[in-house]
Amino acid sequence: VTQLAANLRKAAAGYNLIIAIDQEGGNVCRLKTQYGYLPTVTAQYIGAANNDDTTALYASRIADMVGGSNITMNCAPCVDVNVNPASPAIGKLGRSFSADPDQVAKIAGVFYDKQSARNVISVYKHFPGHGSALSDTHNGFTDVTSTWKEYELTPYKTLIAAGKCDAIMTAHVFNSNLDAQYPATLSYNIITKMLRVDMKYDGLVMTDDMSMGAITEKWTTDEAIEIAINAGVDMFTMSRGNYTSFRKLIASIAAKVKSGKIPESRINESCERIAKVARKGASK
Repeated sequence: VTQLAANLRKAAAGYNLIIAIDQEGGNVCRLKTQYGYLPTVTAQYIGAANNDDTTALYASRIADMVGGSNITMNCAPCVDVNVNPASPAIGKLGRSFSADPDQVAKIAGVFYDKQSARNVISVYKHFPGHGSALSDTHNGFTDVTSTWKEYELTPYKTLIAAGKCDAIMTAHVFNSNLDAQYPATLSYNIITKMLRVDMKYDGLVMTDDMSMGAITEKWTTDEAIEIAINAGVDMFTMSRGNYTSFRKLIASIAAKVKSGKIPESRINESCERIAKVARKGASK
């Protein structure tokens, strides 16, 4: 993995290549012990320990294994608040540090510091909060209208105010109180009005996987990409497809810019944000 990442970065000479991974630790762990990496623990374990040394130990371990593998971006830590411990995608898998949003922010800040020290870009997820969900966006439509709590925004507000926020990943959750039409990933109200204007965040916004059921059961990828870009998304996570289909998607975006469906200014804004975080990852 380390050599592959090094080769990719060398092959992209002249560009600050972003190589991303999901390495939260615990149940979301790509760099596993059977591949020679040190063991990790869940976010829930770290939060329950509530010990500065324990937090620093595992935050450093994650940062070292990601940065040491020539990977430039970690889609972690997860800053979802553990509103519902039985939430199938978050609480049930031990992916939340705590039910206390302030503790979530504190621990996430340590992870940010350790990853920054290794020039690893941190991505907080899943905005505006997935911890109360009763279902899983991997599988389909997920409505948090009646369960979402405003304090799920606290970790983001705290970390943005502290200047510890490189990138934020959106959730595919639907909340009719925030947007009566679209889930967060496709929502101008949530991404631009709430996150960028109200919370004064001008960093990178990337999506959760666009091949998840919460998106694909209602929109084609082409439709969803257009809506998301106009909502304020800068970068997409895509786990399915091939070289040909991605080239077609890029061509589609270019055509939409040419026709005026996507403002060229939106693309330029996103390119600037991507370049900014890519420079951080390339400085190791």
